[in-house]
Amino acid sequence: MQQDIVKETVSMKDGRTIVIETGLLAKQADGAAIVRVQDTMLLSTVVISKEIKNKTNFFPLIVDYREKYSAGGKIPGGFIKREGRPSDEEILTMRLVDRVLRPMFPKYLKKEIQIMISLLSYDHTVLPDGLAGLAASTALSVSGVPFYGPISEIRIIRIKGEFFINPSLDQLKEADLDLIVGASKNSIIMIEGEMKEVKEDEFLKAIIMAHEAIKPQIEAQIRLSNKLIKNRFYSDETMKNTAIIETEYEFLEKKLFTFSYEKINEVYSNFLDKKNRSIQEKIILNNFKKQFLIEEEIEKKEIFIDQSYEEIRKKIIRNLILEKGIRLDGRSNRQIRSIYSIVDYLPGVHGSALFSRGETQSLTTVTLGSSLDANRIDNVIMENQEKFYLHYNFPPFSTGEIRPIRGISRREIGHGNLAQRALKNMIPNNPYTIRVVSDILESNGSSSMATVCAASLALMDAGISIKNPVSGISMGLFMENEKQVIISDILGEEDHFGDLDFKITGTKNGITACQMDVKKIQGLTYNLLNEILIQALEGRLFILKKMQETLPRYRKKMKTNAPKIYTFTIPKDFIGLVIGPGGKVIQEIQSCTNTNIIIEEKGNVGYIEIIGKDDEKIEKAINRIKKIAFVPELGKIYKAKVKSIKDFGAFVEIAKGVEGLLHISEIRWERLNNIEEEFHIGDIIDVKFMGMDEKNKKMKLSRKRLFPRPVKKESILSKKQRKEKKR
Repeated sequence: MQQDIVKETVSMKDGRTIVIETGLLAKQADGAAIVRVQDTMLLSTVVISKEIKNKTNFFPLIVDYREKYSAGGKIPGGFIKREGRPSDEEILTMRLVDRVLRPMFPKYLKKEIQIMISLLSYDHTVLPDGLAGLAASTALSVSGVPFYGPISEIRIIRIKGEFFINPSLDQLKEADLDLIVGASKNSIIMIEGEMKEVKEDEFLKAIIMAHEAIKPQIEAQIRLSNKLIKNRFYSDETMKNTAIIETEYEFLEKKLFTFSYEKINEVYSNFLDKKNRSIQEKIILNNFKKQFLIEEEIEKKEIFIDQSYEEIRKKIIRNLILEKGIRLDGRSNRQIRSIYSIVDYLPGVHGSALFSRGETQSLTTVTLGSSLDANRIDNVIMENQEKFYLHYNFPPFSTGEIRPIRGISRREIGHGNLAQRALKNMIPNNPYTIRVVSDILESNGSSSMATVCAASLALMDAGISIKNPVSGISMGLFMENEKQVIISDILGEEDHFGDLDFKITGTKNGITACQMDVKKIQGLTYNLLNEILIQALEGRLFILKKMQETLPRYRKKMKTNAPKIYTFTIPKDFIGLVIGPGGKVIQEIQSCTNTNIIIEEKGNVGYIEIIGKDDEKIEKAINRIKKIAFVPELGKIYKAKVKSIKDFGAFVEIAKGVEGLLHISEIRWERLNNIEEEFHIGDIIDVKFMGMDEKNKKMKLSRKRLFPRPVKKESILSKKQRKEKKR
């Protein structure tokens, strides 16, 4: 079996090596590959169906990525001790791989393809999501499936001006730029990431460096595939071209074109809104079906006709933009749709904003909570608590459709993650957990970017002191031969029929997040990418200006219904006293002050978090805890009550339950024979805390230090005597 293994290696600049191999595992799959860096290993498999199962108008590609808990030496938590539904992080990795692979397959390929990627081993030195695309492409390259590859993906970060490829989680925490880039040998295909207000030229530099790091990985895949072809490890049947070309209904396609082309053109020339445009398109299509199909044929031929109709629409829309410079809503290529936004739209929430751009609308809310409301992440790669998170909802009515709602879609998770990354580096350090929810009420392109704008306004409405407001724009590109048209703020059809969808978010100072998908795999040069970035900056700043007309800066005060949170620390030894036997003390404080109190041990201190809505009651809870956990401050003067008097001094109480000895020598500067000459039990006196005695760990208190030290008479006489002596 050992002789079946075929390997190739890629040397990285930091001295690490990427090993790709095939021939040992999962040999009944059409293609299988292992990718290994250090002790991190991924297995990817590819299987293609032997026949077309369902004729659909989309490419039936399934990408699945899973992380085995055993890979990180963990056992799943909870009652069910096996891996279950994929986590959000796994779904995001699936999307990263899907988006870079999908445009790499021939259009005629309609057979179902399933790609499964598993994290088998993880050693904390490299994040596996940056290797998943390489694993999938390697498995495809050795499978014989028609594929315009190979491709690869890498993760690139920047720390203090220096770039790192495929970093560790610890390195990621220090980065001001974090991107995953997918590419073929000649073109960038996919970009996703976040930045801390990075300029366009710095962003482009990172893309170029990422592409240079991807090219050796592609060359290694080609070498591996060539070895397999020579050794014929895969059967001729598997290596055959599995093209499926529809020829049965060519006459219908020609009739449809003749019947509908001018009619659709006329509809588009009227610049209707999306809803009315869609109605007119359906009328034309239904009229054709009634005229040229008998009822028995509709079910059999309908999918093909619908696909052909989409191609006609695509041809018309692309021709209008490329040849005539006309868009479906009549805008120029740089023009932004009309913007309408308001804040404080929902009076009962902590912060809200309604943001509309054209026919896309987001209603976004902000809810403030305590540390108990943090989003807990516990997976193979990390254990973390997110105190800022964003959820994106895309109900079917937003596009005028009816469809069953079966949980959160991958698209919703992906769009929500993009908006969260766009904003998270603008959130200041604060005691709150912040949950943002964007409900898309109407959609015609760029709904994730509307979410970013609405969320930024809602955060400011809630009184969160964000560093800078963030706006977002989705850019499109149409290319045909030598013609190229870059369009700003794309519509749904422009996204669907265009060659690129590039979402870019940022502040006035720079880019904060991006997501790019190329649908035409050739032709996206670095210069063209730079032109798109420059045009996007112009659009972003225009949108940002409109947002600031609605709310120029964050509110100085939070809403009256928002919770107030106060945090402080106490010495670790006092945690038990604050909680009390069976929680009696803390429960009594919470009850009488109408607050929630959270105590957490962090190192050598107890971290206290008090949540309430009444400032006076919060202050009362704070004072009670501070009395229990009283620690005197060096040099501070305290009002002390005399509790008892002894021959050697007086015991005084400087706080409830906190007593110390005021030694007789520290009561006054002059000699004192009887303490009661100075004060009595029950008297309130001022004392100064002088620190702790290192030997007996007791407080050192002084009263005499509050008075000026008297000058001795003897010293005055001696001065007079010295003067007389000099004479």
